[in-house]
Amino acid sequence: MTETIPQPKRTGLVIWMIVSQLLMLGSLVVWLIMAAFSVMAFDAGVTTEAWTFVILVWSYPILPLILVIAAWIAFAKRKNVLAAILSGLTFAPIALLLLAMWIQNLIWMAKV
Repeated sequence: MTETIPQPKRTGLVIWMIVSQLLMLGSLVVWLIMAAFSVMAFDAGVTTEAWTFVILVWSYPILPLILVIAAWIAFAKRKNVLAAILSGLTFAPIALLLLAMWIQNLIWMAKV
């Protein structure tokens, strides 16, 4: 007779993935407002800085969506740690966007 190894419960992981992805969806609501106003960067004229800002803002949802898909694939393959990390990284683009905006602001302030 073959014995089956009991699988560990993954309830906590599922809760973490759902909560982190709901928070990511909440950030998309804020992103939508910011994306709508990002085109105002062109009010002072078409510049490289304006294009950089608008492209960074509009590209925000791409990485979190890829990470969400990858997290659920890892979950399906029972790679729990990877699934938890990928689900948590859905917040990384927010930090990168803020960093890019801060650097762009420093560059702009140095020109003035």
